[in-house]
Amino acid sequence: MAVNSMTAGGRFMARAMIGLCCLALAACATITRNHGYVPAESELAQIEIGKDNRETVAQKIGRPSAQGVLNDEGWFYVQSRFEHVGPREPVETDRQVVAVTFNQSGTVSNIGRYGLQDGRVVPISRRITETNIQGIGFIRQLLSNFGRIQASDLFKE
Repeated sequence: MAVNSMTAGGRFMARAMIGLCCLALAACATITRNHGYVPAESELAQIEIGKDNRETVAQKIGRPSAQGVLNDEGWFYVQSRFEHVGPREPVETDRQVVAVTFNQSGTVSNIGRYGLQDGRVVPISRRITETNIQGIGFIRQLLSNFGRIQASDLFKE
């Protein structure tokens, strides 16, 4: 007859340690998230260059979430895949951009597909206008303007 050398408390601790190890491994699992929409090749094949316009493209593949910023020459469909592992920052592992450009008359002039390898990182900077009135209170700013007013400025003929 074999004697079990582990007590009930020891078995509980062993199970608890195994459970904690399983939770730690699950926390480090890769989580993949997709953002955006890019039409499939079969959908893009329905668009005829030189024949379709914005309305027919919208009916065939839908409207994009981004359009040309400076002009309305193109529609951009963007899809990104991010992988998130544990407490680390998410990393973009894949990006697809489909650009449908239109000519002056509004018909499709080109369809291009670009990937993450075709792009480059463009840093976006916020432009904040620095104020030169730091340390000056609101009342002082108001009162300082009274010295700049000339009587001739008030009564012009």
